Amino acid sequence: MSCAEDTGQHALADGGKELPLCGSEEQGFQPGPGVGQPPSARFLQVELELNAHLRRLSFSEPVRHIYNPLEYAWDTHRCYVHRYCRPGQRILFLGMNPGPFGMAQTGVPFGEVSSVVDWLQITGEVGHPQDEHPKRRITGLACTQKEVSGARFWGFFRKLCGEPALFFQHCFVHNLCPLMFLGASGKNLTPPELPAGEREALLALCDIALCQAVEALGVSMVIGVGRVAEQRARKALSAAGVRVRVEGIMHPSPRNPRANKGWEEVARAKLEELGVLSLLNKDNL
Repeated sequence: MSCAEDTGQHALADGGKELPLCGSEEQGFQPGPGVGQPPSARFLQVELELNAHLRRLSFSEPVRHIYNPLEYAWDTHRCYVHRYCRPGQRILFLGMNPGPFGMAQTGVPFGEVSSVVDWLQITGEVGHPQDEHPKRRITGLACTQKEVSGARFWGFFRKLCGEPALFFQHCFVHNLCPLMFLGASGKNLTPPELPAGEREALLALCDIALCQAVEALGVSMVIGVGRVAEQRARKALSAAGVRVRVEGIMHPSPRNPRANKGWEEVARAKLEELGVLSLLNKDNL
């Protein structure tokens, strides 16, 4: 399917009938929307429904600006999902939320621009958030700032797999939360840095959407990229009764001293331990 094709899914966010979110505590895990549709269409419906609920939230200090690339970068994000969300994928790599020079620019998880353009071959238009911080302008696929985490993440799999087709035959990549938060100075604020009540209201919605996304994709293993994503996924999926294996790998962030000393070696060893490495190694073909 061409990235330029529009399935009309975006209309759901602008006036179509909202799909009910399942409450894990009150209702138990319910089937996600769009049963019978291909995984990519069901996955996009889950994201659009989450967007609708996130718009109702409000955030106080230290948050001054909120970016949602699933709105202003929907074109490139949809290209990513249409191209790479496929039946039969069994592993979901789960990040936490967008970084300022990754998914916030490209609409792709861990979306360092050169990886997104040169390896993943993503195309499309990227707009702007409503309230843009002057130090965190969105320039989309023209962004020249390097996202270290994304470069490490996709660079590792590019070397391991050779071509995207091998990686996405088995795996997909997603973020738990689609929002990026900035303080007054332009500092990136992660969800753990938000006020407790606002953070829990946010993550409760994201937890539910994760359960629906896992069901839509049909994966059997979720690998959290970083301890926070791993722990949140384990808690959410267990509470909802979703039978899926949850594991974790070290986050490639430059804030992590261990990652700076050799993230690829650590990730390779962990993926070998999990039985994933052999699936993705082009030398095994």
